[in-house]
Amino acid sequence: MTSNVTVRIQESDFDIAGEISALTASRTDIGAVVTFSGICRGGEGSDATTALTLEHYPGMAEAEIGRHAEEAMTRWPLTGVTVVHRTGRILPGDNIMVVLTASAHRQAAFQAAEFLMDYLKAHAPFWKREETAGGTDWVAAKTDDDDAAARWDK
Repeated sequence: MTSNVTVRIQESDFDIAGEISALTASRTDIGAVVTFSGICRGGEGSDATTALTLEHYPGMAEAEIGRHAEEAMTRWPLTGVTVVHRTGRILPGDNIMVVLTASAHRQAAFQAAEFLMDYLKAHAPFWKREETAGGTDWVAAKTDDDDAAARWDK
């Protein structure tokens, strides 16, 4: 991975402002940082999520996310990319992941962040188990996520 791409998978929470500071430290060529943060949603009623458990294939997940981050760096004029994704048991309101894309201009940063999010939702090697009052089930892939990711095919 290039020095301006950071990919981490971890159980512990992260600080979004700290991640932005690390991405932009000592840089004067950055005019835009787009931040997407995924947060565990709860809800109301009997089917409300009470927790998520995220699992991954260590080594493979980092490499695959890194490969897509590097692709974003070549497709858009980016100055840096950071992807941090949590695993383990996550409660409603907790951070799940953050994608940061930095560029001299906002359009590239927005497009690259959207590209990375579509990949993460559709193809990243994570497995998600959802807990509700009614029990626990693995979350199935969604056709909408696959369709969103397919629009970036060359």
